Amino acid sequence: MPIRLNLPPTFSGRIAGSDRPQIGMWVSSGSPLVAEICAGAGLDWLLIDGEHSPIGLETTAALLQAVAPYPVTPVVRAASGDTVLLKQLLDLGAQNVLVPMVDTAEQARAVVQAVRYPPRGVRGVGSALARGARWNRVADYMQDADRYVSLFVQVESTTGVANAAAIAAVDGVDGVFVGPSDLAASMGVLGQQTHPDVVAAVRTTFEAVRAAGKPVGVNAFDPAVAQSYLDAGASFVLVGADVALLARGSEALADTWIPADDERAGEPE
Repeated sequence: MPIRLNLPPTFSGRIAGSDRPQIGMWVSSGSPLVAEICAGAGLDWLLIDGEHSPIGLETTAALLQAVAPYPVTPVVRAASGDTVLLKQLLDLGAQNVLVPMVDTAEQARAVVQAVRYPPRGVRGVGSALARGARWNRVADYMQDADRYVSLFVQVESTTGVANAAAIAAVDGVDGVFVGPSDLAASMGVLGQQTHPDVVAAVRTTFEAVRAAGKPVGVNAFDPAVAQSYLDAGASFVLVGADVALLARGSEALADTWIPADDERAGEPE
């Protein structure tokens, strides 16, 4: 007789059930060991980044396995809203998916369909073969699949900001994540995530999404900026990244221990 398993709550469920914003960090290194270290740090959630990191399907599965024993919620950012890719991510066990570069309600509806089984969507059926359903050890997985999956979409362009209310209103979109970096680029201020116009656009998106009754999140590594977005109503925020912490920490070591006038500073032996 197969063991019947219950899947953990989705990220949307965790947000709804909490009386405070959810604080998380990026996992971009692709290392299961690093992911496990981050998972045990006491944060609320981790973003496994399949868009700007060397993380493919097999690595995503390994990262999800590495963080599974810990009370942290993993969210997987897909490289795109491709229907086949989203099916594969869900099948390998990603319950919470973030889709980047969603500019319109039409695009949002398409990704909603991609994560739902027919007749409500177009997700391919393969639960008997897939970790997502624990190889059919989750009772009634296909019938209840919508309950086990949460979908977040990323608004990160001026077009997305203009359409934020319509995007958030799409049935099946559980929340919206604002990306200030690409938003800054689309506004002609590349690399200036804290430019006043970018911050204003982020806050405009917050208002539109919250008015639609959906949670909104944002990326902000600067503590003061992160706090300002929390004060403005962000329900979930990313405040750091594994690779950034390693980069800045190792630089601090070098600054502390290597003389500033050492011409060989930073060079391999």
